[in-house]
Amino acid sequence: MDDERKAAPDQPRILVLGIGNILWADEGFGVRVLETLDASHAFADTVTLLDGGTQGLYLLPYLEEADGVIIVDAVDYGLVPGTLHILADAEVPAVLAARKVSLHQTGFQEILGLLALRGKTPARIVLVGVQPQLLDDYGGGLTATIAAQVPAAARKVLDILAAEFGIVPAPRAGEGTLVTPAVARDAYETERPSAEAACRIGDPRVLAAARS
Repeated sequence: MDDERKAAPDQPRILVLGIGNILWADEGFGVRVLETLDASHAFADTVTLLDGGTQGLYLLPYLEEADGVIIVDAVDYGLVPGTLHILADAEVPAVLAARKVSLHQTGFQEILGLLALRGKTPARIVLVGVQPQLLDDYGGGLTATIAAQVPAAARKVLDILAAEFGIVPAPRAGEGTLVTPAVARDAYETERPSAEAACRIGDPRVLAAARS
């Protein structure tokens, strides 16, 4: 724990965690929501925005240090694509155990189990999930349906921070630093090469060999 957090023990330590793989279309939703929040608001030292990617158990130390956690992810709720749905506390592991909800379920189930075993489960866990539309598109960006929900999900995170933890980040306009410029959403999606140039349909030499 750093000195700033020790100096303010009455302030809850909040982790806002974006989970997902930006290389697989709507899988990148959680990361893109955090990218939006990072560019639009300045957060106090007690709030950590973390691009969790697909790191799984490597996220455990960050969760252990948090009093509250807000997770943003693409979640298979079985709903209409683009639907935002919120789960909290016991609902999160209960639903994960009942069916495959998060696209990163296995790793996160293990994390929740280890947190409970070590007696370090955050006092509050909230999951902000969106029902994805398309995942099987390597190198693809967010679909239009899911991209349209990024601002709404960012607002939900801000609402949760205010209502649950009394935290109101200051608005700002600028470029965030959470995601490196090369893979920031605008650059990643607008500079995407064609399927043929990127060999997303497979190397024709290999495909020809396989057919022979």
